[in-house]
Amino acid sequence: MRLRLPEERPKEPPTGYKIARPVLSHDGTRAGFTGVSLGAGLPYGVLDEARCVYGRRHSAPHRRCDCGFHCVHDRSTAEALLCTAEHRGAVVLEVSVLGAYIRFEQGFRYARQRVRRATVPPCGCGAAASLLADAGRGRPGWWVAEAVCGRCGAGRRAVSAAEFERLAGEGLRMVAAPATSGAGPPPGLGAAQGLGVPELVAEAALLQARLDWFQSELARFTGEQRG
Repeated sequence: MRLRLPEERPKEPPTGYKIARPVLSHDGTRAGFTGVSLGAGLPYGVLDEARCVYGRRHSAPHRRCDCGFHCVHDRSTAEALLCTAEHRGAVVLEVSVLGAYIRFEQGFRYARQRVRRATVPPCGCGAAASLLADAGRGRPGWWVAEAVCGRCGAGRRAVSAAEFERLAGEGLRMVAAPATSGAGPPPGLGAAQGLGVPELVAEAALLQARLDWFQSELARFTGEQRG
């Protein structure tokens, strides 16, 4: 006797959570995501269909294969994966589980998905991210992006969150996580908010140079007045 898995027919697509890396095409016309483990070599769009990563011709998810999209039930479970070194800097995706799926204790393995929301982490300096910049790695045709603030992303190949949304399409919403606690100098310093130690050292050197110039100009002016 062959056992069959119980069938589910939900009225609304289930919601799941996963972590991923944002990617952009080399020609700058497309945006998407790539997995952090098994599916890292197959970038996918906001609305996409799973393919077998082993190149087999069966449809995903197959009961005797690991293929298909993967997600977990709870957001906190996905966020906990960001603690590992290899997953630092990944984004948290909120997805709609579409098509056939297999339910597990922790999540789903499924055929199709729609990415509804992507939450990007703070910049490495602690400030809230406003850009997705070239992370210095990728795969043929795609470069991986990482979340950075405007100051840390200066001079790097980057796109804004709004531009990433436009390129990805399908109603994707990009959300920036808040700045980390204690990031940057105390309130009231304006543009210096959210700077890291190297940036603060550079700012201090610039301020000292300006102060030296001001003092020299003041000394010259007072000397001319006396003369």
